[in-house]
Formats: sequence, structure tokens, C-alpha cells
Amino acid sequence: MDSAELLDILGNENRRRILRLLSRRPCYVTEISEYLGVSPKAVIDHLRKLEDAGLIESRTDDQRRKYFSISRNLRLEVSVSPYEFGMKSAYPASANLDVSRWRYLSLNVQLDAEETDETNETDADDDEERTEAEDGAEDDETVEQATGLAEELDELQQLQRELSLAQRWVHGRIADVQNRLGDALDGEDESRLHAEVLSAVAGGGSSVGEISRAVEAPEHVVDACLSELADGGFVERDEDGEWSLAEK
Repeated sequence: MDSAELLDILGNENRRRILRLLSRRPCYVTEISEYLGVSPKAVIDHLRKLEDAGLIESRTDDQRRKYFSISRNLRLEVSVSPYEFGMKSAYPASANLDVSRWRYLSLNVQLDAEETDETNETDADDDEERTEAEDGAEDDETVEQATGLAEELDELQQLQRELSLAQRWVHGRIADVQNRLGDALDGEDESRLHAEVLSAVAGGGSSVGEISRAVEAPEHVVDACLSELADGGFVERDEDGEWSLAEK
């Protein structure tokens, strides 16, 4: 899909909230309607647009309820600066990429303190005493500075391209690891949220409040997830009520 069309679709807050919900688990229309607080008719219209765009897909269960889920991994990048405006959408890069061999991926920025602190103040007398030879030397310095900046700009643009590809690679790897983590947690629909909660604990979240903010889910939902993960032996709570990964 064209990036501009995709951006238009995602410009609607309710459609973004639907995608956020579906990133946790597949849902049917009534669940989405209750989550958004809007009518089922409005939800169906949003779902139709998301499905036409190829962002979601649907399936029907044994009770003939239609479930919706996100269909694929897709990354949308928007760049805005005084010198550039651009959009592009891309699928994850191959997991076989050897990112360690990329030339510009490691950025080493060195600032010359003298250069950054230097002032260009000159006295009027100095300006008058300037010779043609000095003017010519300054012209040479200007050319040298411009060519040096042009080379630096080229390197940074190549770094930007490598970073964009690296982000796509990481995006695909994250989705793959999340799938495998979900399978390790029995592969149920709710395992997506369980995986996020478990990841938040691994990242240092120890209280229900911290984990709730990390996964953007209500505290009572997170508390229930933690209890289920504890029953499965994945996490444990100490006597102070703080959560951590279970010792191996």
C-alpha cells in the first residue's frame, strides 16, 4: 500500500486503538466496541478500512463469531526536517542479514571543542589590514570546509539507510521472538499479553504499577497475568510484594 494512504488510515485515533488492541489478542466486534466505547456499526466501518488496507484479517470460530487479528508485520517511517519530508513503508528485512558487517552502523561522533567554542569576532582594524593573500587563504578554507561537510553528509545519509534497514531487521526479529515466547506460554490468545508482562519483568519492572505502565494495560489485568505466570513458574514475588523472573 502507498505510504500516504497508510498514513491517512492510521490518522484516525480509533483505528490506532483497534490495532493496539489486536496486537494483544484477536477480538470480535463486540469486544472492540466495548473497548473503544463506540457503536458496533462504527467499529465495523473501521475494521473494513483496516482490512481493505491489508493490515488486519478475519476468521470465524465454531460459534460463527468473526475474529479480527493483525495480518502481517509492517513498518511505516516518516521523516520531517527543514531539509526533508518523506514517508516509506516496508516489510521486515531478512533475519539472515549480517548487521555486524555494515560499514556505517557504528557511529563515532567527535566534536572539536575548540571549533565549537571558537568565536568569529574580529576587530575593524583587522578587517582593514586584510591582504588579498589572506582573502585567498580564507577562500581555500571555505572550500575545504564545504567539501568536508559534504563528505560527512554522505556518510550520515548512508548511516541513515543502514539504520532504517537495521530497524526493519529488528522489527522482524522482535515479532519472531514474541511468537516463540507466546508458544512457550502455551500459545493461547492471552499469551501475547502474558509475553509482554513477562518481558516487562525481565526489563526490571517489579511492581504492578510499573509493569502496567510498561505494557499499557490496566493494573487489575496485569495483576491477573502475574498471578497466572507465577502459577506457571515463570515469575515469583518476594515478601515485599515485588515481582521478578523465577530463578532457573
